[in-house]
Amino acid sequence: MNERYEPASDFLKAIIAEEVPLSGSAFADANLGRLISLTQDRDLSNRDWATMLLASEEVDTPVIQDALLAALRDENDVVRAEALLGLARRDPVLAIPFALEALSNEQACMAVFEAAELIADPALADALLPWTEPSDNEWLDKLARDALAACERGSSAT
Repeated sequence: MNERYEPASDFLKAIIAEEVPLSGSAFADANLGRLISLTQDRDLSNRDWATMLLASEEVDTPVIQDALLAALRDENDVVRAEALLGLARRDPVLAIPFALEALSNEQACMAVFEAAELIADPALADALLPWTEPSDNEWLDKLARDALAACERGSSAT
């Protein structure tokens, strides 16, 4: 039986369970600040989940973008990919060089291709092309093809 992947932090578990507000009050703003600080936590599970949760928030502020930019320097590729996706949602043009860097690695996860699709800039097309070759993961192959198609159309960041 597989164990469910959860963060070590009870606070993050409460956010996941939608028990903690992140917008709409001073209390929620403090919670958002705490979430941002957990993107730099020593525990990888906390950094990973905090970055993913922050990336998926609708709110966009300079503090959030700074936190995502800092997470783009994380030692873990999944944390970096989640930060890339969050940045691509907020500022596709700013995310381009980080997407190019992620696509030049030997491995890329789902969030990298989702970010590339959101960025939708022709500058990413050549870097995406090798990822569209068939592999043992058809689902990830499809994400790469969708991202390439969006970048070839160049619909968002141009």
